[in-house]
Amino acid sequence: MLTAYTSDEIRAAERELMSRLPEGTLMRRAATGLAAACAGLLPRVYGARVMLLIGAGDNGGDALYAGADLARRGARVDAVLAGRSAHEGGLGALRRAGGRTLDLREAGEKAEDAARLIDRADVILDGLVGIGGSGALREPYATLARLSARASGIVVAVDVPSGVDASTGEVGGDAVRAHVTVTFGAVKAGLLIDPGASHVGALIPVDIGLGPWLPEPGVTALTGPDVADLLPRPAAESNKYRRGVVGVVAGGDRFTGAGVLTVGGAVRAGAGLVRFASAAEPVRYVRAKWPEAITTILGPGEGVEQVGRVQAWVLGPGMGTGDDAHALAASVLRSDVPVLVDADGLTLAARDRSLLRRDAPTLITPHTGELGRLLGVPSGEIEARRLHYVRRAAEELGVTVLLKGSTTLVAEEGRPVRVNLTGTPWLATGGTGDVLAGIAGALLAGGLSCYDAASCAAHAHGLAARAAAGDPRMGEAPIVALDVALELPGAIRALTAGT
Repeated sequence: MLTAYTSDEIRAAERELMSRLPEGTLMRRAATGLAAACAGLLPRVYGARVMLLIGAGDNGGDALYAGADLARRGARVDAVLAGRSAHEGGLGALRRAGGRTLDLREAGEKAEDAARLIDRADVILDGLVGIGGSGALREPYATLARLSARASGIVVAVDVPSGVDASTGEVGGDAVRAHVTVTFGAVKAGLLIDPGASHVGALIPVDIGLGPWLPEPGVTALTGPDVADLLPRPAAESNKYRRGVVGVVAGGDRFTGAGVLTVGGAVRAGAGLVRFASAAEPVRYVRAKWPEAITTILGPGEGVEQVGRVQAWVLGPGMGTGDDAHALAASVLRSDVPVLVDADGLTLAARDRSLLRRDAPTLITPHTGELGRLLGVPSGEIEARRLHYVRRAAEELGVTVLLKGSTTLVAEEGRPVRVNLTGTPWLATGGTGDVLAGIAGALLAGGLSCYDAASCAAHAHGLAARAAAGDPRMGEAPIVALDVALELPGAIRALTAGT
């Protein structure tokens, strides 16, 4: 499991460790790891052009010491001093190693000179703002961030891209977009969560010995082995009922395909049995595509009481939002089994929050617009502060929340927020959320908690989407939602191989 921390938690651990070590030890460890990472990005260090963007903080010192290391190995190293001060020890080390400096605070030193050096650099180290930074970058930092974005060299962020809040991933304005981020001691939560995560590039952690002093994490991410350990598997004595029966209420006269996609996600994720209930037209489509499902046609105003016993429900994709849909949703949510609420079910819940007040476990799977309606917050605000609002929703609504989007987050009150690290931008297409709901519903019926079912479903969904889209190194292709469902068995096979 990958663990991630706030900047305050990292600084507290650093203080504990520094009290036990000679002064400057941690910075030297960080700088050594940073220099090694930069050297690995270059065909050779000797003769390479390295540009350092230096602010007033300690990560500027990390960059200066790393620059000195590279200069001693034959690189041409230039440093732009942009802060009100620079780390004296690091600056002295760079100059002794033959590095040169350009101080933007001095008369005659101009941003145009810095721009020319940045344009020529093979590697640009962003040491402007460290983990304590928040809010929009001020000048000249903002200009340097924009210049680095236009440069042809490899941009390496030192600990965190400048302009990204290390604790939350929030971005208040201009921010450095790194190709690689070398982070020290432990992963910062903001490096995993958009919009900040989109500025990180490849993430390289450098161990500097903080482990014993780090607290329990507030943000985690499951790895493949974690998910494989959690996934339900049939035993020799299993039958379809023991493997989990999931009920699906989805689709309607307008969105007839939603049921096909949701049932497909559940069937391909390994549900023992799927019971599907909807209007006649969606039932006809599901019968044609997934004959494994047991179907029930519901008339106007009918509930799910006659559908049969299930271990979990999936409620909402394409079901409509009128009075009959509200009555149907209420009949599902009156049950005593876990319920996943998605799409139109969330629209109904936004109008009538009492639908979510129930004793049995509830998982909601909104995108930012749907969560915005539930919380009365603009979707753009949620997009900008995903970590804050997913936590707020879990606490305020008393449910488990899977917030979909460029970074999928899973939150439950009293638990670390889980970040999903799989997926592809090709998932941004209609119906993929229906497939995800079906996967999570199958895992709920198989006995996983809402927290684990949401986390494992997001992980498997992302892997299946990657498989459908293809390898980026060999070329990718657009996908449709059903492609994701069809790739699920292969994704699960890859997860569980050898376990």
